[in-house]
Amino acid sequence: MTTATNIIPGDDATNDKTTPTRIEHDCIGEMAVPANVYWGIHTQRAIGNFPVSGIPDSAHPELVRAYATVKRACASANEELGIIAPDKARFIREACVEIESGKLADQFPVDVMQGGAGTSTNMNMNEVIANRALELAGHRRGDYAYIHPNDDVNESQSTNDTYPAACKLALIDAIHPLAESTKRLAKAFHDLADRHINDVTIGRTQLQDAVPMTFGQEFHAFATLLKSDLAGFERLVPQLAQLNLGATAIGTGICADLRFRKSATEHLARITGLPITAAPDPVAAMTDMGAYVATSAALKNLAVHLKKAADDLRLLNSGPRAGFNDLDVPARQAGSSIMPAKVNPVIPECVNQCCFMVFGMDVTVNWAVAEGQLQLNAFDPVMVHELLTGMSLLTNAMDVFRANCVEGIVVHTEIGRAHAETSPSIAAALNHYIGYEKGSAIAAEAVATGRTVREIAGERTDLPAEQLDEILDPTRLARGLGQTCREHMV
Repeated sequence: MTTATNIIPGDDATNDKTTPTRIEHDCIGEMAVPANVYWGIHTQRAIGNFPVSGIPDSAHPELVRAYATVKRACASANEELGIIAPDKARFIREACVEIESGKLADQFPVDVMQGGAGTSTNMNMNEVIANRALELAGHRRGDYAYIHPNDDVNESQSTNDTYPAACKLALIDAIHPLAESTKRLAKAFHDLADRHINDVTIGRTQLQDAVPMTFGQEFHAFATLLKSDLAGFERLVPQLAQLNLGATAIGTGICADLRFRKSATEHLARITGLPITAAPDPVAAMTDMGAYVATSAALKNLAVHLKKAADDLRLLNSGPRAGFNDLDVPARQAGSSIMPAKVNPVIPECVNQCCFMVFGMDVTVNWAVAEGQLQLNAFDPVMVHELLTGMSLLTNAMDVFRANCVEGIVVHTEIGRAHAETSPSIAAALNHYIGYEKGSAIAAEAVATGRTVREIAGERTDLPAEQLDEILDPTRLARGLGQTCREHMV
């Protein structure tokens, strides 16, 4: 150990020239690293090189955990193949397990917007594992002659096969809370729909009156969309679980034992319990970003559906005098600093903004995917950052949407029935009996006079009153299809 006399890039304690440090070296030269950290010179350089977003890798605990899991599987494979001594492999695994459990989370400070295709994150992980393994073995940090970050922790590996593997496992991990939040929101819409399955209202197309439906049918539709998103998440897992361990730098497997690919894949599958498989073409898999594209598309699709529900609730809540006023979303806060008693639909508006962020995420991911050249795409870091951020954002947004909005909605059933009974568009029900032209004339008169279709049809047709009542009954008209939807949804 030495006493630093130079500034350590990126370290908050650098103004103190007596900060205890250790000297490490790399292909560029030597650098002082704080003595109390588990990372090494490669991480220290990255801290100074990428002070961009202020968001460290540790902001994505799924990624840190997943990377430690990948390293643990690789250590077991290397031990199995006789490449690493059992004692070294044991200490490496113990360090990995600690990281997986959440320990040492503050030891991953590299900015998520790093260059180098994730190399800094891989080096950071190698260094932290090596230094913690050294401690467990009774050695001091930096004593790489016993356990080396590259020669031991990174044996048979490259950033280019391990970093994408960790990214994909992190995405699988993040799918679970996202799916659970989606299920809870879908159930909330189901429950709301079941309470109003017989309460009629008017359907609307292009913001104009259409034909009668029930509030229940309207709310069930939101749940159906969310169910389709859940199915999409399930389809992602096998695609994300196809990994490329042992492919090393460009897919040719240089510096890796030919048996390593199979062994590492099997160990990782056993550790995670996931359907981990090895990509059939390692060179193609090195540049294939299809799993990221599919994940981004699934998130965007969910955001579109959430925006649809939020937008519709804002419209149905509009008023109370000059809007639809079909329902009230819960009043959460004052809506104006100047207009007394004004209450805005702030929760749907919050959800809308989260959806806008996800739309931007999708654009970023697609641009990053499209910028892969030759044997590698260098932009995995921004892809996984955007995807994990988007998943977390939607998970939280759906829980807020459910708890602070959907579960407290009050439906104005009488207003809905009045809309259905007085809308001129209900004349469509007469087409079969008197033809489109006569039905259109009745509807036009209803619009011009403000009278109901039922009144005018009673005067202008020969249909008996009882038959007209039955034909124009909005509840009957709404029942055509999908009156009882829950059995198809759960």
